[in-house]
Amino acid sequence: MKQNITLAIDKQLLKRARTYAAQRRTSVSAMLADELRNIVARETEYEQARAKALAQLNSPFRLGGGKMPNRESLHDRQNLR
Repeated sequence: MKQNITLAIDKQLLKRARTYAAQRRTSVSAMLADELRNIVARETEYEQARAKALAQLNSPFRLGGGKMPNRESLHDRQNLR
């Protein structure tokens, strides 16, 4: 269901917008509706990406490695003794 809204804009801007819309064979109303849809879609995508990123930050970060060797085994100097 569509809803009408009232919009107050500068006369010069409206004139240019009508010209722009006519060149594209559409209306100012259709252009504004499309732009609002794009804005809402971008914001929705951003919020979803933000939620996903925050969820990943809260989960453990796995590097895929095994247990770390202890210091002694890393610095074994048997050949020097």
